[in-house]
Formats: sequence, structure tokens, C-alpha cells
Amino acid sequence: MKRGLQGTFKKQISDSPEPFQSFIPANLPPDPALQWTPALYQALSRADLMLGRLDGISRVLPDTNLFIYFYSRKEAVLSSQIEGTQSTLSELLLFEASELFPSHKEDLLDVSNYVAAMRHGLSRLASGFPLSLRLIREMHEILVRSGRGKHQNPGEFRVSQNWIGGTRPGNAAYVPPPVQEMKDCLNAFERFLHKGANEFPVLVQAAMLHVQFESIHPFLDGNGRLGRLLIPLLLMDRNVLVEPILYPSLFLKQNRSRYYELLQQVRFEGIWEDWIEFFLEAIAVTAEQAVQLSQRILQLFRADEETVHNGRARSRLPSVYRSMQSSPVALVAQVVRHTKLSTPTVLKALEKLRELGILDEITGRERNRIYRYTKYVAMLNEGTEL
Repeated sequence: MKRGLQGTFKKQISDSPEPFQSFIPANLPPDPALQWTPALYQALSRADLMLGRLDGISRVLPDTNLFIYFYSRKEAVLSSQIEGTQSTLSELLLFEASELFPSHKEDLLDVSNYVAAMRHGLSRLASGFPLSLRLIREMHEILVRSGRGKHQNPGEFRVSQNWIGGTRPGNAAYVPPPVQEMKDCLNAFERFLHKGANEFPVLVQAAMLHVQFESIHPFLDGNGRLGRLLIPLLLMDRNVLVEPILYPSLFLKQNRSRYYELLQQVRFEGIWEDWIEFFLEAIAVTAEQAVQLSQRILQLFRADEETVHNGRARSRLPSVYRSMQSSPVALVAQVVRHTKLSTPTVLKALEKLRELGILDEITGRERNRIYRYTKYVAMLNEGTEL
């Protein structure tokens, strides 16, 4: 079955050197309807299974907030890397601990804003606020409030034409709908966001909504990051996950060319099934990786807790060690505030943990030292290396 073009082109005349065609995506759901092939059913079944396992392990984690803190940061780094930022998770943790910037300061601000936007979205959902265009605008305002997008109308849908790739609309890889048609598309997007919950499995609806959001491209900046941020938020909103410990941007980053190719194929050829299978594979693979990573982190914590327990002559070791679990890159002053112990006591405990091979001191300074829980950071950093 061939669907063909999933929308219409509209010729635009502007101040650019030549006329250009903007694309107005058709409203969801696809027409003709999806073909539920055995491959598509199998992909959905595997994704559901792996999400169930991930949700199950999240319920037995000793400190769920600890895992949410770092999984959200990993997703923020990976999603931003797809857009070309040069920040790693290790750098983000160092920045949050000490506000030390590498040369790419704005990249780190972009990633830090992503984390804040995710926190805001989760908080609003927890308070009963619906996943909606209004919430999307609120998150966008936080996402681009500083960094590279700070002059791109944070929190406001665009009032001018944008494009993807190229130097102008006339040579762009993709030109989203003009402003008036964009508004109509967004209204239809929100209707399907709510109505589609009764028509499609949540993961299939998420796959459709992601393409549609990227095709509408309603902001001047941050569309890709916000579109990917909506994936875990939708799963939380629909109670598929109890905690946001999924980072699908890892798979999308590793398969970036295929990701963009499939988005274009949906728009211009109507090949929805290939995209949805790819999306479901992204969910299944990253859910499985999250389960495995959680298990490895728990094993590390158990082993190091045993080492700390054997050194119990220093009775303050356990509390300082737990503080480093929460902030695996930290200034001495941060550990003091977290544990409410004296600075000399904390320093002695940190040095003991270093001697035990659990921590590293990464500045070489006598003052303002920064300690890192190196093995833990290395596990979290997997996949974010440049």
C-alpha cells in the first residue's frame, strides 16, 4: 500500500533570492490507516516487554530519586548531542558541581536547561496539569532561556518562517508550514494528543506525535530537543512508566542518519510503518540498556558499600559515601552541606574513600578540591562520549 505525500506543499514568496515550498503536514492519524504487519506487532510486543521490565526495576531501586537525577541528565546530554552540542555527561556534572565551564559554555547551558525543562514538565504532570500545548510552551521557555537559543522567543510559537538545513528556505532540506497553517496544525496535534489515546497503543501514538511535532516545527529553536523530551513525558502521563528513567536519544544519536531519513520518508512518501518499527526498536533497546545499567550500578553500590562498611572505624564514611552517590562530582563544601558534618571530618572521609579506590580527587589542588566517584560516573557517561 502506498500513501504518498503526507500533506501539501505551499509556494511562498519572500525576501529570499528565490520562491520556496513549505510543507503542511496532514493531520493525524495516517490515512490510509496503519498496516499492522507481523513485524510491527512483534516490535510493539518487544517494546512493551522491555518497558515493563524497566518499570519493574524502577520500583525496587533503593533510591529512585537518585536514578531519576542522573537518567534525566543522560537523556539531556544525548538529545542535545543530536543537535550538535559538544558536552558530555561528565562535563555537565562538573559544571553543576563547580560552575566550571569548558570552552563550549553555551552547550552546557543548553543541556542544563533541558534538565530543568524536564523537571518542570514532570512536576506539572504530577500536579494534575495536562500534557498540552500550554505545557509544551512552558517547557520551551525553560529550554531556551539561556544558551544558544536565548534570543529565539522562549516560550512562544514562531511568528516567522523557519527551515531545517541549508542557509535559506530556498535551499533547505525541509521547510515547515507557514505561521497560519502552523497554528491549525498545532490545534490538530493537541486534539490527537488526547483523542489518539483511545485509538492507538501509547507507544504507537508517541511515534506519530514525535514525527508530527518535528514536521510542524513550531518554535524558532529547540524543536528537536523538545520533541524528544515529549516521549518520556507522554509515557509518564499515560502511566506506562512510574519514573522517567528512559533515554531513547541514545539510540537516536547512534542511528542519527536513519532517524532523519525516516522522518523525511514519513512526510514525503507516507511510510509510517518503517518509522514506527524504528521508534519501537529505539524504545526496546534503550529500555533494555537502562535495565542493565541499573543492575550494574546497584552491583557497584553494593560492592563499595561493603568496602565502606569494612572501614567502619571511620564512622562518618557511610554518610559521606552516600553523599557521593547523590553527587558523584562534588566540591568538599557541597558534601559538608549535604551531610551537615564539619569540613575536617568530611575531608578525612573523602580522603579515606580515595585511598579505598572509590573516589578520585580531580583538581590536584590543596583548596577547593573536587572529588569524583569515577566508576559510577563512567557508567553513567556510557554513550555520551564524543
